[in-house]
Parts: sequence; C-alpha cells; structure tokens
Amino acid sequence: MNTVTSPLPPLHTIKPLRRTSLNRVSAFVYTCAILALLYHHSLTLLHSTSFLSFCLTFTILLCDAVFAFMWVTNQSNRMNPVRRQEFPEKLLCFVKEDDFPALDIFICTADPYKEPPINVVNTALSVMAYDYPVEKLSIYVSDDGGSELTLFAFMEAAKFASHWLPFCREHRIEERCPDAYFMSSHRCNETDKMKMMYETMKAKVETAMDRGHVPEEFIANVAEREAFDKWTTGFTRHDHPTVIQVLVENGREKDFTGHEMPNLVYLSRQKSKASPHHFKAGALNVLLRVSAAMTNAPVILTLDCDMYCNDPKAPLRVLCYLLDPAFGSKLAFIQFPQHFRGINKQDIYAGEMKRLFQINPQGMDGLCGANYVGTGCFFHRRAFFGPPSSLLVPEIQELHPDHVVNKSVRSEAVLTLAHRVASCNYENQANWGIKMGFRYGSLVEDYYTGYRLHCEGWKSVFCDPERPAFLGDVPISLNDVLGQIKRWSVGLLEVGFSKYSPITYGVRSMGLMGLCYAQLAFWAIWSFPVTFYAFVPQLALINNVSMFPEVSDPWFYLYMFLFLEAYAQDFLEFLLARGTIQMWWNNQRMWMIRGISSYLFGSIDFFLKSIGISAFGFNVTNKVIDEEQSKRYEQGVFEFGVASPLFVPLTTAAIINLISFLKGLAGVFRDGNLGEVFVQLFISSFVVVNCWPIYEAMVLRKDKGKMATKTTVASVLLAWVLYSMAALIFKP
Repeated sequence: MNTVTSPLPPLHTIKPLRRTSLNRVSAFVYTCAILALLYHHSLTLLHSTSFLSFCLTFTILLCDAVFAFMWVTNQSNRMNPVRRQEFPEKLLCFVKEDDFPALDIFICTADPYKEPPINVVNTALSVMAYDYPVEKLSIYVSDDGGSELTLFAFMEAAKFASHWLPFCREHRIEERCPDAYFMSSHRCNETDKMKMMYETMKAKVETAMDRGHVPEEFIANVAEREAFDKWTTGFTRHDHPTVIQVLVENGREKDFTGHEMPNLVYLSRQKSKASPHHFKAGALNVLLRVSAAMTNAPVILTLDCDMYCNDPKAPLRVLCYLLDPAFGSKLAFIQFPQHFRGINKQDIYAGEMKRLFQINPQGMDGLCGANYVGTGCFFHRRAFFGPPSSLLVPEIQELHPDHVVNKSVRSEAVLTLAHRVASCNYENQANWGIKMGFRYGSLVEDYYTGYRLHCEGWKSVFCDPERPAFLGDVPISLNDVLGQIKRWSVGLLEVGFSKYSPITYGVRSMGLMGLCYAQLAFWAIWSFPVTFYAFVPQLALINNVSMFPEVSDPWFYLYMFLFLEAYAQDFLEFLLARGTIQMWWNNQRMWMIRGISSYLFGSIDFFLKSIGISAFGFNVTNKVIDEEQSKRYEQGVFEFGVASPLFVPLTTAAIINLISFLKGLAGVFRDGNLGEVFVQLFISSFVVVNCWPIYEAMVLRKDKGKMATKTTVASVLLAWVLYSMAALIFKP
C-alpha cells in the first residue's frame, strides 16, 4: 500500500494532554515518598526485636516493593499522553475512492453455544455495510468450532445482506448492526418490513441451534447440500478437514437493487489432534494466508465476533493515518478502543476497563503507539512480514504482501491454494507465529503480537473518536469476568517471564515504552501485596498486634500521603476519561477483587504450568445471556450463583475483615487505643465497605445469583483455619 505523496491538508492532529506536567511533578514527589517508605521499612527491619516482627516487616517490604514496581511501570503511561483527532470529511476531497486500499476483515468465533451465531452474523453484517467501496471490501469469518450451524447462519446472513445493505445505503442509517438498529428508536417506512426479514432469519438460525443440526427443510439448493455434506460422521471440532465456502463474491452476487456486494467467505481451518493449533493466534494466521490467496488486501481489520461496527465511516478515519506520508512506512496498526453496550450505570464489574482500553493507550500513543487489544484494530498487512527496514519474504510468492490477486475467489486455483495454506501442517518448519504473522507463545496473542511489532520498530496510533467505532458485549456474571482476567493473567505472565520480557528485552528495544508493556505483563503480581493486605493486618489486629506507625508517629503521614495521592490521581484520570464517581468506586473495588482471585489464581496456574504440573487451555468467554441474570445485572446486583473456587478467597477475606473490624472497634471503645490501631482498623473498614455485595450474597439474597452454600461453608472453614493459625503465630 502506497501513501499519498502529493501535499495534503492536515487529515489529523495530535495534542498533548494538559495534565502531562502535573503527572511529571506528581511522579517526582511520589518517587521521593516511595524511597522514604522503603527506607523506613529497612530501618524497622534492622531494628527488629523478634523473629515475628522481622518476618512481618520483611513481608511488608516485599509487598510495598511490588507496589512500587507496578507504580513505576505505570508512570510510563503518564509521561506523554496525547489525544488525536481525524478529519475524514477532508479525505474524499483529495483522494478518490478508486485510490482507496482494499480492506480484508477478519472475524473470529470458536463455539456456537458460547458465541451465538446470530451475534456473529450481526457483526459481519455491520461491517459489510461500511461506507467503503464494496469492490475493495472482503469479510472472512473464521469458525474455529467447525460448526455447520455457524455456516448455516452465514448462508442466511448472505441472503439477508442483499436487502440490508441497500436499506442502510438508501436511508443512511448510523447503526449498521441489525440487532442494534432494531432496538433503537430510529424508524423509517421500511423498518418494519426489514425487521420482519431479520426476525425470520434469526428464527431459522435459532431453530437450527435448538435442534443441534441444520434441518433438511432449511437447505435451499444442491450447492448448500454439498457444503453441509462435508460434515461427515468423523467430523469433530478437534479433528476435521478445511472447509472454505465463498458465500458472496463481489462482481458476481448482487443485492436486490442490482448493486455489487462485498466478498463474504466462511473458513474453518483443518484441525488434527496431532498438530498444535495455537488457539486464536493460529486462526488469525490461517486467515492471513487464506485472505492473501483470495484477495490480499493491504489493510486488515481484526474483530471479535461480538464487536460490531458502530461507525460506518471508521475505515475513512483509518485512511487519515495510513495515507499520511508523515508516518512513512512504519505505521503497523491503528487501534480503536473497546467500548461496550449494555453496561449498567454503575459498571459494577468495571467492564469498561477504562485504564486498559482508554487511559493507558493515550500514554502509549505519546511514545510508540497504542497496544493491540485483539479487536477493533486496522493493520497494514506488510507489518506481519518482518521489521519496517527488512521484509521477511514468505515461503510462497502468493503470500507476499505486495502480491496482486487477479483471479476469482471461486476459481479452482485460488481455492486449492487457500485449502493448502489452511492445512494444519502448513506451518511446520516455517516462521509463522515466530517471525511472521500473529505471534505464538502466549494465551494473549493480541498483547504479544503488538508488543513484538513495536520491538521490531513499528509504530501504531490510538484512534478514539467521539462516536465509538465499535461496540461489544461484556460478561455479566462475576465468575465470567474473573475467569477472563485469570486467563489474561496467565498469558501476560508467559510474556513477562519469557526471553522477550518487556522489563529487559522491551526496555532495550523501546526504552520507556517497554515499561508500559511491563505494567501489563506483570499485573498478576498485584496478587501478592493485595492478598497480604487483605488478610495479615486484619489477623494481626484480631490478635492485638500492631503493624503500622501510630497516628502520633510522623511516619504515619507518609502512609496517608501515599494512599491519598495514589487514589486521588486515579480518581482524576477516571473522571477525565468520562467516568463517574460510582463507576470509579466500582473500578477500585474490582481491582481489589481481581487481586485476591483472578490475579492470584492466574499466578498459581502460571507457576504450575511452568513446572509442568498443569496445562492451561483457552476457554471461550460465555456470551449467551440469561434473562434473569441480565435483569439482576441491570439493577446493579452482583452475580455469584455458581460454586467457583475464585469466590472462596473473596468470601474468606470478607469474613476475616468483618471480624477484624468489629474486634478492633470494640478494642477502641474499651481501651481507647485508636491511634495505635488506626491504620489496621482503616484497612479493615475499607475492605468491609467494599465487600458489601459479598455479605449481601451470603446472607440477605434468595435469588439464583446469591453466593453458593458450598462457597460460604468453604470460606467459613478457611477463615477459621486462618484465625487459628494466626492465634498461634501472633501468640505472645
């Protein structure tokens, strides 16, 4: 893809955020405070009078060192945050549509029962309706579940698209996702007719889902029958041949008004139990090769199956950067933030993840560019073939990023090559996943791929327009939320402790940007200090052991400053990112919850995997919505429901902290020793306030989302064990 060489008016701007100077001053002051705290711990350690006090002080020193490390890495996101703005309306005045680069769109799905095909269909239809030349648009759907149900859903979607695309074009609607449009208040003369067609399609897909196979009466012709005949008796999701079905071919199929439609291709790569498939990264690399064989567009968009287009002009925003000669040939990708629909007003699970998807990327964008977050990202295909300065030539000419495909996507030669590059043995003795394509070696292929591209010298851009370019769904049960974070934690630690660790290799390659990646790679180690502060000070308070300076001690004010300044800065950044006070409160609560659940279990899983005791697999996040569960979520009620091991440390901490708070409060009224135990009492009370949803789920609620009895009993027993052990350890 060539950038425009003739002079163009500014198609985008970049401005540093006004809080940058304040961030730098704050970082200097806070660094001095941290050094003073570590100095204080060292002095206390040297003057320990007992083995118990030595162990407590040493552990506190380690915990605060972890806090300090994570704080330092996070400052890299605050040193030069920027905000960009694009002007796509200027683009068409100076660049003809004929000169637009072609665009290949990758949509990945893996399980029709956890990722309903009708949702995937909505995502595909939303991007098929982009305001972009249809002859330059191709949509590839990767079905890693190898399900005939998903193929059937897209056969129906292709028929519906012949009416939906002209409807969008004629009425210039903004919501190009059918489901989102029909739930909105926007209406026109043909809306009811179009909705009836959509509901008919949806009913057929859901009927097939309920039956577990495609009913014979739903198969319209011989071509469809031949497609489904590939699902033979021995066909399983883990062992099956490649299935490639061209559902719509540009130039051949037309919509009902006679206009051309974009290419739509269904792909289920070959699977074999004898060959590693590398999860989503493997699926994306197959998409890279198959799309190269069929269309080989220079620009690629990757999308999760539940992340639909909310701005039909998003590709034009991307071209404002890709066609800018100022970026030269070093721009690898343009990342849009993840935004979500259906989040309740309080965002009780911190599902927006503002820091991960909106705040930190602005800081990274001021250095080398935003990180890749797995969806809503437009890539320059060339970026997958080595550093900007040296092209890594693929093993066959047809996969070269500059290769021009001049054959029909249904031609025998193209389909033969596509089947060849989708085979499970194709990558043997090749550089795919190592030096080319999406990178293997971590469960978080998005983070790892973006990181390696930046290490190679590529740049990226964070594009965050006023209207979200994409909208997705979030988990609405606490177990799904924590399970997702646990999986990410394992994958991030795989990178953090690899030979490409951001703290070593990353810092050498990118300087300060390496610390940005390190902050993510090691976020699971939050579990060590968070778990310690969730239990030990409270158990010490129960046994009348003081661990922190008294209120009258000057060192007390250092603790107070560190806590208040950290929370104040986090609060300010959250509000500036269009958050609310209630959302911020829930966000900090979820940080603590993740610390003693997802991060803790993720760290344990990674350690066990490292020594060969267990193998962590890839679990698809459940995207099926239960109506009762959805109602509770909308009301801001936490969903526990299942007896998950992730809930045991949460419930145990809630019990221990409540006992500690009541015992400490009773001691204050009895002995008047508030100054002596203030810090421990404050920690206990702070945790108790944050644990209210847990107490409610344990005692007050009767609905299906309450805490499981097994979890409550296990937590009470564990709390009793910890209480008994603490009584022995803290015994005078």
